[in-house]
Amino acid sequence: MHDQVLILDFGSQYTQLIARRIREQGVYCEIHPCTRQAPLPGSAAPELRGIVLSGGPSSVYDSDAPPFDAAWLEQGVPVLGICYGMQLLTQHNGGMVRGASHREYGHAEIEKVGDDVLLDGIPMRSPVWMSHADSVAALPDGFTTVARSPNCPIAAFSNPELRQWGIQFHPEVTHTRDGVRLLRNFIFGICHARADWSMGGFVDEQVARIREQVGETGEVICALSGGVDSSVAAAILHRAIGKRLHCIFVDNGLLRKGERESVRAEFQDFDLTVIDATERFLTALDGVTDPEQKRKIIGAQFIRVFEIESRRFENASWLAQGTLYPDVIESVSFKGPSATIKSHHNVGGLPPDMKLKLIEPLRELFKDEVRVLGKTLGLSDVRVWRQPFPGPGLAVRCLGPITPERLSVLREADAIVDEEIRAAGLYRDIWQSFAVLLPVRSVGVMGDNRTYEETCAIRAVHSQDGMTASVANLPMELLTRMSSRIINSVRGINRVVYDLSSKPPGTIEWE
Repeated sequence: MHDQVLILDFGSQYTQLIARRIREQGVYCEIHPCTRQAPLPGSAAPELRGIVLSGGPSSVYDSDAPPFDAAWLEQGVPVLGICYGMQLLTQHNGGMVRGASHREYGHAEIEKVGDDVLLDGIPMRSPVWMSHADSVAALPDGFTTVARSPNCPIAAFSNPELRQWGIQFHPEVTHTRDGVRLLRNFIFGICHARADWSMGGFVDEQVARIREQVGETGEVICALSGGVDSSVAAAILHRAIGKRLHCIFVDNGLLRKGERESVRAEFQDFDLTVIDATERFLTALDGVTDPEQKRKIIGAQFIRVFEIESRRFENASWLAQGTLYPDVIESVSFKGPSATIKSHHNVGGLPPDMKLKLIEPLRELFKDEVRVLGKTLGLSDVRVWRQPFPGPGLAVRCLGPITPERLSVLREADAIVDEEIRAAGLYRDIWQSFAVLLPVRSVGVMGDNRTYEETCAIRAVHSQDGMTASVANLPMELLTRMSSRIINSVRGINRVVYDLSSKPPGTIEWE
């Protein structure tokens, strides 16, 4: 049983970053919705060392503010409120919260007021990241201000007797220079948590868990795409059950150029079956343009193929997937009152009547943690550092109707983007780089003739975990070269644009 910090999420876009920052310190951390009911006072699990109340878009004084079980504050462990979480502590303890006279979104500087263990080792003045329209107007009895900013007189407070601390800024984002130090002060200096969580320990725990789930005779079908997620999932399953793992690669007609052949070559060490289900998938997607419908259809078709294949194995009742934490968060409104962003084919797209039981050994991990796990398991750099490719494949990069002809156009354009990014030595530096085919036709001129063809968008972003992303500033010469190659060699495209959107407000994939 690992020491654990629990995060109650009130809908902040930064909640996942809090969890990652805490895990990076070797302390296990989980996110739960703010709607979760608290244990009876004093009856929390013995491994619970602290609670973090996240930020969120609501106001604590609104009639429709997110629900919160105040018994979480009676568990006998320290509590840290961040932004909305600080305001919630204020309201609960009899203080006053109101709309700030000066809203703060972006860079600010805090100044320490006195000494407090939460800010131990942090300079007297330190840059932070603010994002709030409300603020603490009056402290609750027994609380002390420990930091302020020019526009926020109460930027941090503490009540060691109640074991409650609050900060108005966000320590989890990189813009807060000493944010990691503050979180370390909380989890080690205040919560006295042990740094007893590591990838090596995770492997041992998952192997034991898988063996218990599957039993001594059970067999597992693994959906292997060749990407890092499914490859790491397959490796950990193989360590747990050996030859009772059966990997299946499904060519759904939505793959990139040459992918089927490369996967077959790369994974020849595994018990791998390659299934050509192109006709099945494209028939099901015929005429479908809605992205959510695409994802659900693809998820359902994958399951049907795996159910059919599982009949070849007498004891195959499990389906393994490389589902990650961001997949779950984005698919199922996991974060309290936050909205579903998109249904991932392996989460929100699963049919309710599927016969196989799911086993997802990576469900609690972020992408960067999976890469570390892959190296721990001895996977090659080629597998570990492959850029993410969406489960629905080119279906979510081919906007509008999906046809074999449009997919062929997209494959050729995408292959050019991939070749040029690799040739420029940027493949490992970029989180994802790919082409998108848009159902937008425009007039062009080629060889003195008029053209009226579709548009290709190039997308390249930097990210650590897929939850947020910034645009990769590719050299103009590289973009010009990719554009020229695509327009001159891919029939069906006469215009290329570069996507400058970050995440948020956009998502990495276009659908």
